[in-house]
Amino acid sequence: MTMPADKRLKVLFIGDIVGNPGRRALEKLLPSLKEEFNPDVVIANGENAAGGFGLTRGVVEEILALGVDVITTGNHVWDKKEVLELFKEDKYPILRPYNYPLRTPGRGCIVLEKIIVVNLQGRTFMPSIDCPFYRMEELLGQLDVRKPILVDFHAEATSEKLAFAYCFDGKVSAVVGTHTHVPTADARILPKGTSYITDVGMTGPVNSIIGMDVEKVLRRFLTGIPEKLEVAKGQVSLQGVVIEIDLDTLKSLSIRRVERTLEAE
Repeated sequence: MTMPADKRLKVLFIGDIVGNPGRRALEKLLPSLKEEFNPDVVIANGENAAGGFGLTRGVVEEILALGVDVITTGNHVWDKKEVLELFKEDKYPILRPYNYPLRTPGRGCIVLEKIIVVNLQGRTFMPSIDCPFYRMEELLGQLDVRKPILVDFHAEATSEKLAFAYCFDGKVSAVVGTHTHVPTADARILPKGTSYITDVGMTGPVNSIIGMDVEKVLRRFLTGIPEKLEVAKGQVSLQGVVIEIDLDTLKSLSIRRVERTLEAE
């Protein structure tokens, strides 16, 4: 028996958008994805969307105009200082990780009509900020609305992502991992109803090293000499997940990976 559409929420979550190639993939591929899956909400991680590092006002406005409802981020959100002014204005649906210190500009949680989106950052091999486990627990105690909760958990370590997901299994509807830019093959629903994937991947250049020009990254590894990285060119892909949530139980019904490729111009 098929559940009525008004009893389900469908979310399209798009992996880290990398530079202009990632934004081009979003522009060209998102319309067909929306037509195919008819999502109620579109969320995208955009921390690398401006030249591969950070966000600017123009890039934020471009991503939103293309049909994204919420932009999540991570540790690279501060790479363009312009974002501080955007956070102070609080007019755009962009998030920074919730577990930054309380005085940090911006917000880490947004309550939309149909869903609550939370952005958190891990601490293993990452900058030392507040504990994401305790801050999430604290936030759950403050939320007084009964809606699905999706968490973008931006972290390096697979073990930390899994630990977080199991800690909040049944307490949130979905935990979606970002940051490493490499999609994992473990999309599934946990025992208590939370959908999970360790990393959704990225939206950016295919022939790259996590979005960056191969030769420049190789030189850094082979010589140890710091070198400014640049976003790669050529063929691009959009990677993400589609999640369906039961609005009565707030548990996930399904999670599936999506990937679409766009040839180089």
